Amino acid sequence: MSVNTPANREVFETLAAVFARLPHCKTLGFEYVGLDGVKPTLKVEWRPDLVGNPATGVVHGGVITSLVDTTSAIAVSARLAELETIATLDLRIDYLKAATPGRAIFCTAECYRLAGQVGFTRAVCYHDDANDPIAHGVATFMRESTPLPIWRDGGTK
Repeated sequence: MSVNTPANREVFETLAAVFARLPHCKTLGFEYVGLDGVKPTLKVEWRPDLVGNPATGVVHGGVITSLVDTTSAIAVSARLAELETIATLDLRIDYLKAATPGRAIFCTAECYRLAGQVGFTRAVCYHDDANDPIAHGVATFMRESTPLPIWRDGGTK
């Protein structure tokens, strides 16, 4: 396996589709943009109902937190050889500046280490250029530890 391609494209596509169908992600309007090597990118369009401060029109930080968490989880799935359940163990976000009202926010993440039962990720949120970030995030994810099958029929229990 190349470090620049998913370990199992079918697993990646299945888990990316499962995340995209989560009610929370659908409500926030997360859109899958694509995969660059093993780094997925999601975006969320600015909407008035996602604003945290009506006086400024800035998107609520919780939207960015959810975007980082979801994109990072999808990045872990790009490294998995088989379908597994994963769960966020820890998530830290540094907000570097306010998002610009009226503009889409992108998030690109990578799983830079998959060790035993834990995946380690880093992510960046931005408008047009990842080198001009709105926020940075790091997270750890617990991998499935049971040999019992959890996924059936394309990701449903």
